Formats: sequence, structure tokens, C-alpha cells
Amino acid sequence: MRRIFVILGMLAIVAGISVLAYQYRAHLPVRIAEPLGLRADISDIRSKQVPLLTRAFAQHGLAFGAPVFLRIFKEESVLELWVENDGTFNLFKTYPICHFSGDLGPKLREGDGQSPEGIYHVPKSALNPNSSFHLSFNLGFPNAFDQSLGRTGSFLMVHGNCVSIGCYAMTDPLIEEIYVLVEAALAHGQDRVPVHAFPFRLTESRIKEAAQSPWHGFWQDLQPIYQAFESTKKVPTVSIKDQKYHLN
Repeated sequence: MRRIFVILGMLAIVAGISVLAYQYRAHLPVRIAEPLGLRADISDIRSKQVPLLTRAFAQHGLAFGAPVFLRIFKEESVLELWVENDGTFNLFKTYPICHFSGDLGPKLREGDGQSPEGIYHVPKSALNPNSSFHLSFNLGFPNAFDQSLGRTGSFLMVHGNCVSIGCYAMTDPLIEEIYVLVEAALAHGQDRVPVHAFPFRLTESRIKEAAQSPWHGFWQDLQPIYQAFESTKKVPTVSIKDQKYHLN
């Protein structure tokens, strides 16, 4: 009899866990709630995207595999992809960001739900074709600047699935394009793909509008970097000194 009660008790516990798991799963976004183990097939994605993007590049007078540069603007919720041609960068496409989390302003600590702002770089080792979020690449947060201020966080990505807790999430078709272009640039010799993540376009007028923000000083430090690219269409060289970004 005692054994029967033990078995019944164990069954009740398992049933309770199953109910809780189902309730938790029901509140997740649809793409997260999909069964684990579903991964993008990068070979299929390349076979589909490379011919399309090669033709699209040719129509713009660009070479597939040329160096690329990404800019993110939170306020507009867009990601720009620029491609180098004859020493300067040309805008290839502006992609809508499906979702990012937090407000305007930098990421400060692990778990704050903020998407980062600043100057980041994506090496080949940051690419993840086996991501749980379709495809992804790591932005490298915290970088040396973030670390100098004691900021913490991990696995801050640009990825698919349209779900974000601190990342910049795209739709799956868009991350496929972006990922393949970043991957091709790195495969053809680009050392790192620069990514500039800004709160908004750092024009004089917009900076003045943000004068009361606690991040006004931080955004002013980023402004020369933004303006340098706007005027030259060349990715500026940036250094970090005294807990600030500096335009070289």
C-alpha cells in the first residue's frame, strides 16, 4: 500500500510540473515556444541567398564579399548595411529591426533588458549558424569601453526569430541576408565587421533635443564618430581612453 502511495505521489508531481511547463510555454512568443533542436540549415540558406545577393550587388555596382559596415538606430528601429566600393561605403539596404528591448541609452548590467549602444566589431568567431534564434552574430558586448565602466552582460546579438531580451532581433528572412553578407565579407578577408549602435541619428538638432537625458554626455562623445562617417563615408578609427570613445 505504501508503495502505491509513493507512486501516486510521484505521478502527481510529474503532472504538476507538466502543467506549469505548459502554462509557461503558452506565454512565450510563438517562435521561442517551437521545439528545441530546430536550426537553420546554413547550406540551404547560402545556396538561396548567395545568387540573389550577388545579382543585387551587381545592380548596385558592388562586389559580393566586399567589406561591410552596419549601423543601428534605435529610435527608427532600423539596421543599415553599407558596402565598400573604391574606398568608400555605399548604402546597400536599410532593414527594419523587428524588435529590440529597453529604452534609448546604453546597456549597463546583465539582466537590465537594454540593447547596447556604442562601437562594436564582429569577427568570424562571433558568427553562429547554429543559433536557437535562426542565425546570429555576437556584437562583443561588453567591449573595452563598457568594461572600463564596469558594465556587464553577455550574448548580445543580432539574430532572427523577432524576439529580444537585450539583442537586436530581425525577422528570419532579413537575418539570412544580413548574416550571409557579413559572413561573405569576413570570408573574403575583412578582419572584423564594424557595428555602430546609436540611439538616433546624432545630428546637432537631435542632440539638443536630448539635452535633459542622463545620457546626453555619452551621446555627445559618440557624435563625432557619427558625423565623421556621414561626411566621408569611410568607417572612422575609434580609440578608447579615459572611459570615453575618441575619434582618431
